[in-house]
This record gives sequence, C-alpha cells and structure tokens, in this order.
Amino acid sequence: MFKALSRIVLLFCVITNINAQSFNIPSKGNQIFDFKDTQERNQATFYSEARYENITGITNDVWGKASFDIKDVKSTLNGEVSISTTSIKTGIEKRDEHLRSVSWLNSEKYPSITFKIKEITRVDQAEDNVLKIVLLGEFTLCGKTNLVYANATMKYLVESETTKQIMSGDLISVAARFDIKLSDFGITNSMIPNRVGDKIRITANLVGAESK
Repeated sequence: MFKALSRIVLLFCVITNINAQSFNIPSKGNQIFDFKDTQERNQATFYSEARYENITGITNDVWGKASFDIKDVKSTLNGEVSISTTSIKTGIEKRDEHLRSVSWLNSEKYPSITFKIKEITRVDQAEDNVLKIVLLGEFTLCGKTNLVYANATMKYLVESETTKQIMSGDLISVAARFDIKLSDFGITNSMIPNRVGDKIRITANLVGAESK
C-alpha cells in the first residue's frame, strides 16, 4: 500500500513538473515571437539609486525575438532583446548627452545594449498560461558581456478580438528584471562621483507577436 501510494505521489510530481514547463493552448510545436512594435509600446527601464539623486532611464526603441516549443518551454526557450543606446531618456537632456558620451555608454561606438538567453534554470506555473521563469543570460553593454540572472513572467495570449487591438496573431507578454554593476562593464563614477550608483536595476515590459 505504501509503495503504491509513493508511486502515485511520484507520478503526480512528474506530471505537475511537466505541466509547469508548458502552455495549455491548442497550438503545437515551436513558435517564434517578434518584439518589434511599430507603435513603441514595449519598453525597457533602468533605475539608479545614489547618494545625491535617484535616476530612472527609459527607452521604447526595443527589438528582438523569442522562440520556444509550446509543450516544453524550459528546454527550448531562446531569445535575444536589444535596445538602442542613444534612445535612453532620463528626463534631462544634458544628462542624456552625458550618458551617451565616451565617459559612459559611448553610444557612437556601442549603439546597442543586448540581453541574450543562455539557459533556463527554473520554470513554475503561476496561473493559467502564465509562467514564472528564472534564466541566465548574456548581457552586453559597452562592448563587454557578462552573465546575469533574471526573473521573468511570461504570459501566452491566444489571438482574440481584444488582443487584435494590440497586435495580430497569438501574443506573449514578458515582464523581466535583473541587476547589474556598471563597474563590471568598465563604467565608473570618475567623472561625477556618487551621482550614479554602481548597482543598476533593469526591467523590461514587452509584448511579442507570433511570426507567421
């Protein structure tokens, strides 16, 4: 009796784990989603907390793609998202000019900032067709690439009259966040000490449409 109960519990755990790595929708197989939105509703932000001021930067110039097998997201999820360095705005034009300068992001030499998925370490079911994901990615800034862990929530939206008002086709909505240290990418506070914190929180809120 005990052995039979143990098998049932083990089977339940296996089934639960499998379901937690997939979306419950009619579509099958691998799908590709494009994050380029001509209406610029997608956005990425950064937040810096320092001694003298807190700074928030934002951009809507976001592009990239993600792909995965509907029934096995954990093993198949791949993707890359980029933003243009010159598009980041902080609300003060002179500060934006300094941000783009050689002393900081050097936007002329490094026109884009990129996050590329390297490995999925965990997938949990949050609710119907909503997954919580922990992933390892390659973050490239100022020509340097470092590995960072990110937390993301991914929601699958089957095409409907409501979703058509955003984009046509099935959609995925992604909200992600991770932290970096500017010093890991060769950026320091030597020009304006203590005005920008070394630790930066980066977030992204994206919607991608299925590529036909």
